[in-house]
Amino acid sequence: MQEQYQPADVERAAQSFWESSQSFKAVEDKSREKFYCLAMFPYPSGRLHMGHVRNYTIGDVIARYQRMLGKNVMQPMGFDAFGLPAENAAMKSGVPPAEWTYANMDYMRDQLKQLGLAYDWSRELATCKPDYYRWEQWLFIQLYKKGLVYRKNSIVNWDPVDNTVLANEQVIDGRGWRSGALVEQREIPQWFLKITAYADELLTDLKTLQGWPDAVKTMQENWIGRSEGVEIDFKLASGEGNLTVYTTRPDTLYGVTFVSVAAQHPLALAAAERDSKVATFIEDAKKMGVAEATLETMEKKGVALGIDVIHPLTGEKVPVWAANFVLMSYGSGAVMAVPAHDQRDYEFAKAYSLPIKTVIAADASAQAPDISAAAFTEDGICINSAEFNGLNFQQAFDGIAAKLVAIGQGRKRVNYRLRDWGVSRQRYWGCPIPIVYCKTCDAVPVPEEQLPVVLPEGLMPDGAASPLTKTPSFYECACPKCGAPARRETDTFDTFFESSWYYARYACPDSDKAMLDERAAYWLPVDQYVGGIEHAILHLLYARFFQKLMRDCGLPVAANEPFTRLLTQGMVLKDGAKMSKSKGNTVDPEEILKSHGADACRLFMMFTAPPEQSLEWSDAGIDGAGRFLKRLWRLVFDHVAAGPVQALDKAALTGPQKDLRRKLHQTIQKFGDDMGRRYSYNTAIAAAMEMVNAIYKFDDRTPNARAVLQEALDGLVAGLAPIVPHFSHELWQQLGHKEAVIDARFPQAEADALLSDSITLAVQVNGKLRGQIQVAAGATQEQIIAAALAEPGVHKFVDGLELKKKIVVPGKLVSFVV
Repeated sequence: MQEQYQPADVERAAQSFWESSQSFKAVEDKSREKFYCLAMFPYPSGRLHMGHVRNYTIGDVIARYQRMLGKNVMQPMGFDAFGLPAENAAMKSGVPPAEWTYANMDYMRDQLKQLGLAYDWSRELATCKPDYYRWEQWLFIQLYKKGLVYRKNSIVNWDPVDNTVLANEQVIDGRGWRSGALVEQREIPQWFLKITAYADELLTDLKTLQGWPDAVKTMQENWIGRSEGVEIDFKLASGEGNLTVYTTRPDTLYGVTFVSVAAQHPLALAAAERDSKVATFIEDAKKMGVAEATLETMEKKGVALGIDVIHPLTGEKVPVWAANFVLMSYGSGAVMAVPAHDQRDYEFAKAYSLPIKTVIAADASAQAPDISAAAFTEDGICINSAEFNGLNFQQAFDGIAAKLVAIGQGRKRVNYRLRDWGVSRQRYWGCPIPIVYCKTCDAVPVPEEQLPVVLPEGLMPDGAASPLTKTPSFYECACPKCGAPARRETDTFDTFFESSWYYARYACPDSDKAMLDERAAYWLPVDQYVGGIEHAILHLLYARFFQKLMRDCGLPVAANEPFTRLLTQGMVLKDGAKMSKSKGNTVDPEEILKSHGADACRLFMMFTAPPEQSLEWSDAGIDGAGRFLKRLWRLVFDHVAAGPVQALDKAALTGPQKDLRRKLHQTIQKFGDDMGRRYSYNTAIAAAMEMVNAIYKFDDRTPNARAVLQEALDGLVAGLAPIVPHFSHELWQQLGHKEAVIDARFPQAEADALLSDSITLAVQVNGKLRGQIQVAAGATQEQIIAAALAEPGVHKFVDGLELKKKIVVPGKLVSFVV
């Protein structure tokens, strides 16, 4: 055994052993309890950052611990390999996205292996490979047949320079994030998945996710946004139809003073043909963002359409306005405006001097609230509302809804904030959508036997439009129905499509006859999922959606939910800020691996903060982790150098030897609770550090004492193995074990070793701590009281005084009242 700890040598040897032994290859075994541990896979950007290191270390510690409990563990890894960054990198470097992506995958795979992560690399997948995306094309076609896929025109953010659709987050101050061009609102055909068909189930099943953080479930609940309301028909004053709105506040119906519609609403478009002001407003609206945060903060603007609707209960005429804060993509693209009780309507009414009518009072006093500075938006009591005056929210809701139903101008509705998922992207580096367009047959799915529709990998984007639109060899084809010349869809899937089902494909990555086979039934659901809180809504919601879609398509995924437990790790900070190149505060993992080794890095990551909390990077902290490993290494080296160890004779243990054993088994007990139940690795490591200190203070080297030391070092090395696996692999061998520590069982505390020959009790007099006593574990109450009274610190407070009460709380304290 080397006297000095050399991380590079130790890690190289351990990794070589794991690879040659195929230690992490997962095989289905129905005789054993399975444990599927998964960390969110990375985008192959080329280099790991400290956020990656923390995420994957946490997942690896969980997987290794579960394996040492005897479970059949699978922990796979792959790459979320499609996406816009590859196109941007291609334009910058002149290297095609495919070449750039595959090179980065090779580099990152090596980095991940350097961390000693216990991955079954035989299950690696890359979402950009045809043998992967073939099956999502297949699923899309099944959903098309089920009516869960459809195509319609949709308003999108259009960058006129890059000639592409932008997500709301890519529109900054009204301009494209890359080109800087003013973004336009355009209506183009898009493919949608009908996630709204699963809205109720997605919401209801959140209650079954007991292993998920409440914060994540709340975020998803709010995103789905179930609401109960009333759909109301306002008849057009012209007598030519209705304008339908949805509201969750029918109790405010008598306060409607105008109705707002989106700029793209048919009424607005019709008005634009006869009114240039409306036409100008609509053109200006095309340049506005549609993100909710933008709508909330931007100046409220609008234009009167010159038409009225009839209030369904009062019969009064109500003007119709087009407003920039109403979106055509939400509901019917029209809202009833109650400026006294809605802040956006209030700001709009103030801007255009529109009437404001108060119809809700704060309480039964029926006193109108002060709305001189802002709308009153709370529930309350109806006023100025005819026969509904004096009713509370629910009474007015039910009463007004019933009246609207009776006159045929309304109905109760359950609505959702959730909208169907638009999956079309005008990008090149993505999975082709398997649809062919024929002048005769319209949109036709590609026949299953012709899948996959392979993305040509050698193309170069130029930022102007997808290269697929300029590649006849890709888009020219024959109609699958009639054989006539046709055109292949050149849009590709949103990359969330790939990441929504990858967890299931890991179970059977080589399946070439089906999207999933029977192995998925064995491994799913994922027992532990680890990833950032930033994925709490979209990725996790889409993955939950896909699990239900795959189930309903007859695939072997019996569970309704994909992830049993979810851990959302905190960010890695430096100087109080998230690490980023722009802030100049990044730490290169590769440099840390070279200077300190993977295990010191892993130990620091797990010790510095609980997994859910942010971690502050500290150079002193990583140095401290290295010093601790060197101290433990030295203990093992000295112990091994002293020669063979005899069997432990428990009957011959001295007091100090019993104390060290007790400390060891208390530490082992804490290991199990902290790692298995609480996921509190920092406190487990702190307990290990205390144990190492106790061993250094233990100066007995008699034969039986050396047997106690052997047990203590075995327990420490095995207990720390999930956290510092290379280090533990080497020391376990040096301690004389034939099996590798990866195949050892996690240490278990012995109940007898935890028992103490004596116990320490606090002594109180009149509620104040006056001393401590140590008595035999089996001491009687009389013996305990006598020892307490004899304690000098206690004696002076009771001497000569009458003891009114003598209380002994077993194992804790003695209390006297004088």
